[in-house]
Amino acid sequence: MGGLGHFLEDEGLPTVQISLVREHTEQIQPPRALWVPFILGRPLGVPGDPEFQKRVLRAALNLLEAPSGPILEDYPEEAPEADESEADGWVCPVSFAVAKDESLGGALGREIQQYRTWFDLGRQKRGRTMFGVAELEIEALGDFLVAYADGGDPDKPDPDLPLARILRSAADDLKTFYYEAATAQPGSPSPDDLANWFWTMTVGGDVTVKIWNRARASEDPEIKRLQGLIMPGEWREHFG
Repeated sequence: MGGLGHFLEDEGLPTVQISLVREHTEQIQPPRALWVPFILGRPLGVPGDPEFQKRVLRAALNLLEAPSGPILEDYPEEAPEADESEADGWVCPVSFAVAKDESLGGALGREIQQYRTWFDLGRQKRGRTMFGVAELEIEALGDFLVAYADGGDPDKPDPDLPLARILRSAADDLKTFYYEAATAQPGSPSPDDLANWFWTMTVGGDVTVKIWNRARASEDPEIKRLQGLIMPGEWREHFG
């Protein structure tokens, strides 16, 4: 949205945005932005507090009085605490199905980009991540897994390692990426919520299922063993 703001301003239309990730806004440098110290998914604070939300909107719109930018202003108030009933559940589960005429790799890349901010925020908050066993960036990891899921014979990132070992590490990293991104969102998903979402609602889950099916049919004993390593037993029964 910050990049779009520059194009709109060039056409004479003043713009302002609300930012939830200050570091990203600092890099993009949109014409006018108000950074708010709220959790992702809630740019106006908690639901059900219209007076607070109006104050946030007025603060953002007041930036339009500045003739030019880039301007990045910090909102001075913290959001009110959500009550317990509002905090329960999962606020932002999202499904990114493969669009018509879209390749599996294109769909996975799009989904990864959608969740990249959540993953980065979760890693920043926790100060650690379990992602990285395969020693591949998430985009390269996705390309590698899709190539195998589509029936190809992808180049191994480390020619000295067995393909089965790389596939297992990459599949584990893919799931870790999704789970850490999901748990950075508002709400408190249960382990069952996370598993159901990943395996049935994401392109990442679809890619992993395709790899599992290929492993089942493989005559290579090391590859065949993957079917019991990359998917939990209850989901093997579900897809089997």
